[in-house]
Amino acid sequence: MSIPLLDYKPASQNQRVAGYEVPGEDTPYIYRLEDAIDDTDLTDLIWASYRQVFSEHVILKSSRQSNLESQLKNRAITVRDFIRGLAKSETYRRLVVETNSNYRVVELTLKRLLGRAPYSKDEEIAWSIKIATLGWDHFVDALIDGDEYEQAFGDNTVPYQRRRYKDRPFNLVTPRYSDYWRDKLEAGRYKWGAVENFLEMARSTKINVVQPVFVNTASIQIPDMTRSLPQNTPVSISTPSSFPLR
Repeated sequence: MSIPLLDYKPASQNQRVAGYEVPGEDTPYIYRLEDAIDDTDLTDLIWASYRQVFSEHVILKSSRQSNLESQLKNRAITVRDFIRGLAKSETYRRLVVETNSNYRVVELTLKRLLGRAPYSKDEEIAWSIKIATLGWDHFVDALIDGDEYEQAFGDNTVPYQRRRYKDRPFNLVTPRYSDYWRDKLEAGRYKWGAVENFLEMARSTKINVVQPVFVNTASIQIPDMTRSLPQNTPVSISTPSSFPLR
């Protein structure tokens, strides 16, 4: 039996208020599958999906999902299913889910899949409980199959940041991990000259305890080191001479 989603009050964010701004350069471009009349438009839609879900920080060749791209190009799946596949991909799980707490994952995923920030901490807590009880895949399904996603984007529209009239886009200013993970990486980074670098070596050093040895001096015989000179040996007190000195 799964725990129901906790109640939270939606705040009056920009996307919940009717807009009256004049369209400008900050107005997000909307990519729809029905507007893709050739391969170029479809490729642009695919890359817009990558930018929205993976963010600009993870746009790499190794992050591409070839199977999903092929199905979308053949119109075998909808844009909604393509977004679902990107969110459930191993790339998103490895670079976003595994490097953040559930609260941070909820924040990032709401921004990328629903195009808005969390309303409050209560919403983050409610969805984080869903992740803990149902798992990541079911959390993604709950968002993409929900009424908010259906009303905002439907089956054929790439999610975008709704009603952005100030600040920069989420996918440019929101890194994939928070201060906690950056601090953890910094703590594990090797620092030249740090005392911590030598603690393991010091702990692994084997210390041999020296046992004192007692010596009986009564039995020690000191040899006679007195030098004796032959009889009638010339002796000189002059330093430069070659004769032995007394």
